[in-house]
Amino acid sequence: MPAARHRTGSSRIPYALAVVTTSFGFVVVQLDISVVNIALTRIGAALSTNVAGLQWVVDGYALVFAALLMAGGALGDRLGSRRIFSLGMAVFTLASLGCGLAANGAVLVVARAVQGIGAAMLMPCSLALLSHASNGNNALRARGVSIWTAAGAAAFAAGPPLGGLLVDRFGWQSIFLLNLPIGIAAIAMAMAFLDETPVKPERPPIDIAGQALAVLVPFILTASVIEGGTSGFGAPLVLSAFAVAAGAGVAFIAVELRARHPLLPLGLFRIPAFAVANFVGLAVNMTTYGLIFLLSFYFQQVKGYPPMIAGAAFTPFLAAVIVANVAAGPVVARYGVRLPLIVGPAVAMLGFALLLSVDAATPYASLIWRLLVLTIGTGLAVPAMTTAVLEAVPPGMAGMASGVLNTIRQTSGAIGVALFGALTSFGLVAGMHMALVISAVLMGFAAGAVAIFLARSGEAEEPA
Repeated sequence: MPAARHRTGSSRIPYALAVVTTSFGFVVVQLDISVVNIALTRIGAALSTNVAGLQWVVDGYALVFAALLMAGGALGDRLGSRRIFSLGMAVFTLASLGCGLAANGAVLVVARAVQGIGAAMLMPCSLALLSHASNGNNALRARGVSIWTAAGAAAFAAGPPLGGLLVDRFGWQSIFLLNLPIGIAAIAMAMAFLDETPVKPERPPIDIAGQALAVLVPFILTASVIEGGTSGFGAPLVLSAFAVAAGAGVAFIAVELRARHPLLPLGLFRIPAFAVANFVGLAVNMTTYGLIFLLSFYFQQVKGYPPMIAGAAFTPFLAAVIVANVAAGPVVARYGVRLPLIVGPAVAMLGFALLLSVDAATPYASLIWRLLVLTIGTGLAVPAMTTAVLEAVPPGMAGMASGVLNTIRQTSGAIGVALFGALTSFGLVAGMHMALVISAVLMGFAAGAVAIFLARSGEAEEPA
C-alpha cells in the first residue's frame, strides 16, 4: 500500500492506517463465521448441547448479522459511519466476552446473536469509511478495497486452524476472548485514524415493517428446519412453522412493493444479471457454509481428529479459496462475468458429486483433492457474481445492490447450516451424502440459470 496521505482533523495520517483500521471490521466478522465450527464438538460436550443447539450457535450469529446488514449501513449514513463502526465494534467485543463467559447453551446463543448485531453495524460502515478515506482517489480506493477483501478472506481461512489451536491449548472460550484485544484496538484506531463520514441531509423514513419481517422470515424458516431435524419434518409444529414462514415471506414482498423507501427494492430483481448473480450467491453460501459445518463434525467425530488437527485439515481447502478468488479476477476482466458464472458452479457441482464416495474409511488425501475441485468452482464464481451485481445496477445503487447480495448470501449460509445439520439425524455420513446431492443439484441449477437467462438478456457479455 503506498504511503498516500489524507487529512484527518489537523494531522496528516497515512492512508494505509485507514485500511488497517477498517479491515479490523471485516476480519472479526469473517473470523467469527468460520472459527466457531471447529469448537462445536467441545462446546457441545462442555455445555451439554445437542446438534440443534450447536446449529443455533452458528446461525444465531449469521441470521442476525444478515437480517440487519442493510439497516446497519443505513444507520451509518444517518449518524456517521465512524460513530456506528465504533459502536458496532463495542457491541461485538462485549458480546464476545459474553460468549466466552457463557455457562450454558442458551446464554451462548443469545451472546452470538448480539455479536451479529455488532457485526451488522460495523461491517458496512467499515467499507464506507475506507471509501471516504480515499478522498475521491479511485485508484487508491480500489487498492484499499482489495486489501480489505483479502484481509477478510484470510481471516475466514485462518478460522479453523486458529480455532483448533486455541481450543486445544486454552479451551473453547478462547476463540471468543480473542476478539477483545482486536475490538479495543480497532475502536482506539478508529478514533485516531479515521475521519467521520458526511451525514446525509435527507432522511427518508425507516422501513420498520420491512425490517421486522426481514428478521422474522429467515428466523422462522431456520427454526423450522432445525426443529424438523429433531422432531421430523412431518411434525405438526414444524409444518405450522413452515406455513408461518411462508406467510411472513408473502407479507414481506407485499410490504416492500408498497413502501416508498423499501428496505429491499424488489425491482432490482427484474434485472436478469442481478437476479441470477444473487441466485449463484445463494447457492454458493448455502452449500459451502453447510458443508464446513458438517466437515467439522466429520473430522472430529468420524475421523477422530483432535481440534488442532481438525482445524489444520481445513487449511488447504480454505487457503485455496483465497487463491481461487484472486486468480478469478483476471478471468472476469478478460472474459466478462457470464463465462465464470457458468463454469464456476458447474465445476463446483462436479466437486460435490466427487465427494459422494467419501465415507468413514476415506483417506484424508483422497478427500482433500475432491474439496479442491469444489473450491476452484466456488472461487471462480464469487468475484464474477459480485462484479455482475455491481455492473447490473446504476452507480448510485451500488451500495444497496452489494448489501442485498451480502444479505442473501449470509441468510442462505445460515439456512444451509440448519438444513445440512438437520440431515445428520440420518447419521453423519449418510446425512453428509444427502447434503452433497442437494449441493450438486443446486449448483447445477445455478449454472443453468446463468446460461439461460444471461444468454437471453445479453447482459454481462462484455468484459468487466
